[in-house]
Amino acid sequence: MAVTSFCQFRMRPVQRGIPARPRPVAVRKIEQVKENYIGQRLNLTPDESKAFWPLYRQYVEDQTAVRILKRQNNSNNSPNGTEQIDKDLQYETELLNIRKHYKDEFLKILPPEKVSQLYKSEREFNDEVLRQLSERSVRAGN
Repeated sequence: MAVTSFCQFRMRPVQRGIPARPRPVAVRKIEQVKENYIGQRLNLTPDESKAFWPLYRQYVEDQTAVRILKRQNNSNNSPNGTEQIDKDLQYETELLNIRKHYKDEFLKILPPEKVSQLYKSEREFNDEVLRQLSERSVRAGN
């Protein structure tokens, strides 16, 4: 299995064979709440904010493109289970490489403490969203 080079997953979703489509309103709302949460946690200066947000949005877009491919790979019943496993591992490697690349990019504009806080804030936000979804599911009797 050849590991995809960074330039291959830096391509926009439409270039990777994923049709570009607008995000649902609910997803855009969650993204906005997440950005507000992260912004508050990072306490960015105006200069940091100007450089950070376009880079962060590209980081999220790059991760999303790979996650879509990973989800598509895992949703199909591949006749060759080994191939499906290999692709899944390749996508995990791509996600890790994206994080490594953007860590370096974030460190060019933010101090290490804020980059660390960024990753913590993302985890906290995602954990809270999952907790709330779980609670809603329990309340709905699912």
